[in-house]
Amino acid sequence: MTSAATLTAHGLTPWAMFLQADLVVKAVMVILLLASVLTWTVMLAKSRELARVRRALVDAGKDAGQSQRLLDLADTPSMPHGIARDLFDAARHELQLSAGIESHAGIRERVQSRLERLELAHVRELRTGMGVLATIGATAPFIGLFGTVWGIMNSFVGIAESGTTNLAVVAPGIAEALLATALGLVAAIPAVIVYNHFARVLASVRGAMGDLSAALQQLVSRDLDRAAQDR
Repeated sequence: MTSAATLTAHGLTPWAMFLQADLVVKAVMVILLLASVLTWTVMLAKSRELARVRRALVDAGKDAGQSQRLLDLADTPSMPHGIARDLFDAARHELQLSAGIESHAGIRERVQSRLERLELAHVRELRTGMGVLATIGATAPFIGLFGTVWGIMNSFVGIAESGTTNLAVVAPGIAEALLATALGLVAAIPAVIVYNHFARVLASVRGAMGDLSAALQQLVSRDLDRAAQDR
């Protein structure tokens, strides 16, 4: 049971309530604070990553749209590394493997298949970290509720032991319990908002990836048609 006198002396501040809380409630608060820190860490790191990837894909898509041949992209500034380079290398590698094959339709299908599989692999990679946000958003309120239930239970035990229902005696314990719920919401609400934001940004990144993939397939088709005319 929390000491009402101790809490009154320090005031019902969040820090004083944390210090005087039951060990279980205190552990719940620490877990929720760590979850909140993790949410903001993922948000900062992922925001930077997705913005950089989307910008690179858009630049590569513009370069691909202005190129006449696939190999013209090899030395463009947007193709030194990253997802754009992986897609370019996949298309070029399939052309090399298909050298001498007469069926251009088959080559186009294989290039398309390679690019689609590569897109899916990169999307899965870009989703790394978003599962953490989803987990925090879904579980943090219930973890906080567990701390609240435990704290209120201890308050009722204290009431039974003291034989009094004086509000000054039971209020600190109840306040501690409600603080756990508040921390659960503080951890969960930003996690849900950030997760939904990243889902929209990732859809935009996937769209830019699809645009680049389509541009690469157009270049491949154009190169194949030129090769057919030259024969």
